[in-house]
Amino acid sequence: MNHWLILPILMPAILGAVLVIAARHDIVLSRVFSVLSAGLLLAVALVLLAMASDGSVRVYALGNWVAPFGIVLVLDRLAALMLVLTATLGLGVLLYAINGWDERGKHFHPLFQFQLMGLNGAFLTGDFFNLFVFFEILLIASYGLMVHGGGGLRVKAGVQYVVTNLVGSSLFLIAVGLIYSVTGTLNMADLALKVPQVPAGDQALLQTGAVLLLLVFGVKAALVPLHFWLPGTYANAPGPVAALFAIMTKVGAYSIIRLYVLAFGADAGDAAWLAAPWLLPAGLLTLVLGMTGVLAARSLGQMASFAVIGSMGMLLATVAVFTPQSMSAALFYLLHSTLGAGALFLIADMVAERRGMHRDRLTQAPRFAQGALIAGLFFAAAIAVAGMPPLSGFLGKLLVLDSVRSHPQAAWFWTLILATSLLAVVGFARGGSLVFWKSHALEAPPPATLRAAPALPFVAVGGLLAGLVALTVLAGPVHAWLDLVAAQLFAPAGYIEAVLGTAGGVR
Repeated sequence: MNHWLILPILMPAILGAVLVIAARHDIVLSRVFSVLSAGLLLAVALVLLAMASDGSVRVYALGNWVAPFGIVLVLDRLAALMLVLTATLGLGVLLYAINGWDERGKHFHPLFQFQLMGLNGAFLTGDFFNLFVFFEILLIASYGLMVHGGGGLRVKAGVQYVVTNLVGSSLFLIAVGLIYSVTGTLNMADLALKVPQVPAGDQALLQTGAVLLLLVFGVKAALVPLHFWLPGTYANAPGPVAALFAIMTKVGAYSIIRLYVLAFGADAGDAAWLAAPWLLPAGLLTLVLGMTGVLAARSLGQMASFAVIGSMGMLLATVAVFTPQSMSAALFYLLHSTLGAGALFLIADMVAERRGMHRDRLTQAPRFAQGALIAGLFFAAAIAVAGMPPLSGFLGKLLVLDSVRSHPQAAWFWTLILATSLLAVVGFARGGSLVFWKSHALEAPPPATLRAAPALPFVAVGGLLAGLVALTVLAGPVHAWLDLVAAQLFAPAGYIEAVLGTAGGVR
C-alpha cells in the first residue's frame, strides 16, 4: 500500500506524543520539532495534492481490512485540497506563536500537533465512525488550546464551547445509529450504494438521521441558529489559536459537502438532495447575521469572529445550490476565507499585544509600536475579507454570483451578497479608523514601549496575505483545478468503486 496517505495523521500523532514525553520542559526543542513537523506536513500535503491531481481516488486500508468492514482513508482531490490548506494555515500560525506566545501555558505544541492530527483525519477518513473519533480529538485538543494561558473569560468561553460540542457529539451518535439501523453500514461509499435501496417504510428513519447529521455539521460550521457559540469562543481565544480555528468551521462544511453529494446526492432516490431545502435559507441568514455582526463588533477579535460566521453563510448557501459550478465557486471562497480569517485573527492579536489596557477594542488609544505597518496589514486583510477588489475575496464573490445566476433564488443571492458586502466594508472601515487612524493623533507612549518587535509574527501574517495574493494572481488555474474537484465530487462512481472495489490496497 502507498503509505503516504497515512502520514498526515501519523506524523502529528507521533510528534505530539514525543513532545509530551520527552520535550515538554524544553521550549526550544519543542519549537524546533514543531516547525520541522509543520514544514514536512506541508510538503507531504503537496505530494498528496500532486498524486490526487490525476483524478484517481486512492484508498488506504488500515490493518489491510477490506472496506466496508475495515477502516479506510480515502484521498481524492477535495481531501488533498483540505490537507494543503490545513498545513499552510498551521505553519503560519506556528511561526506566529513561537516568539514567546507559546510559553504562556503548558503543552501548547503537543496540543497543536493533536489538533492537526484531528483535522487531517477528518478530511481523509472514509467512514462515519472515524469521523466521529477525529471530531472528538479536535474537541479535546481545541479546548486545551482555547484555555492556553488561562483567564476567566477563556475558561468560560471554553466551557460553553465544550458543552455545545458535546451535545453535537451526542446527536452525532444518535444520527449515525439511525442511519446504521436502516442501511447496516458506516462506510461512506457503501452508504452511497445502500441509501437508494432503503424501502419506503424506513425512509423516515433514514432522513431523520440525515437531518440530524446536518444539524451536527451545522454546529461545527456555525450555521444559524447554531452559531451562538462561535463569537464568544473565537473572540476570547488566544490570537494564534483563533487563527487556527479558522479551519475548524471548514470541517463542518467539508462534512456537508462530502456526505450530501456522495450519499444523498442525485442517486439517493427519495432522499436525493436532502440538505438543500434546509441549507440554503440557513446559509443566507448566517451571511446576513455574520456581516451585521462585523458592523456592530466592539473589538477586532469580535469583528474577525463575525466575519467567519458571515463567510460560512455564503459558503454553505453556495454549496446548497448543489451544482458543479456552484461547488467550484464555493471551494474557491473556502480557500480565500480561511486564509483571510487566519490573517485577521493574528493582526487582532498584534494590536492587542501593543495597546495595553485597550487591547483590541474599537476605542481611541495612544499610537503603538509598528502601528503603521500593522495598519497596512489590516487594510489588506480587511479588503480581502470584505470582498473588495483587487484581492481574492472580490473574485470569489464574482464566481459565487455567476454560479447562481440560473437558480430560482438568484435575486436573493445577489441582493444579500451585495448588501452584506457593504456592511462588511463599513464595519471594517469603522474598526480600522478607530484603532489606527484616529488613535494616531493621540499622544505617543514613552519610547521604551515603541521597542522593536520580533519579525516572525510579521512573516506569518505576511505569508497568509501572500497566499491571498497568490490566489488572486493564479485565480484562473486555481479555478480550473477546482472545476475538476467539483466534477469528481458530482461523479461519485469513481470514489465508490475505488473504496469498495479495491481489496485492501491503493488504486
